Amino acid sequence: MARIQASIGSVLYKTEIKSATNSIISDEPVSAGGMGLGFSPEELLASALAACTCGTLRMYANRKGWVELTEINVAVEFSRNVQLNVSQMSRSIELVGDLSEEQKERLLTIANKCPIHNALTHTIAIDTMLI
Repeated sequence: MARIQASIGSVLYKTEIKSATNSIISDEPVSAGGMGLGFSPEELLASALAACTCGTLRMYANRKGWVELTEINVAVEFSRNVQLNVSQMSRSIELVGDLSEEQKERLLTIANKCPIHNALTHTIAIDTMLI
């Protein structure tokens, strides 16, 4: 289970996020009233999908011995329509290397099975409590 802690002081939007071994800063862009010191929460969500996709595809290709796959580039765009309460993610995957069409199609199927993709496309329950 992943455990993350986030803390904010009196500086508007600047949030320190920590795991057991790492830390990052999240902030809003200057255009939204922040200082642009780190990824926005929306960028963090999109980056989780991008990172998971890269890692899942690399792991699969390595298991298959597909050394011809030399690089994987993933871009994710996230947008929200607050009025309609709808969020949209668009993911583009670039597979660099001399791959067959069959390999590419298989990797696309695997990308759609990465753990974060599965989490985002299935029911998510969030339990919240004050401590």
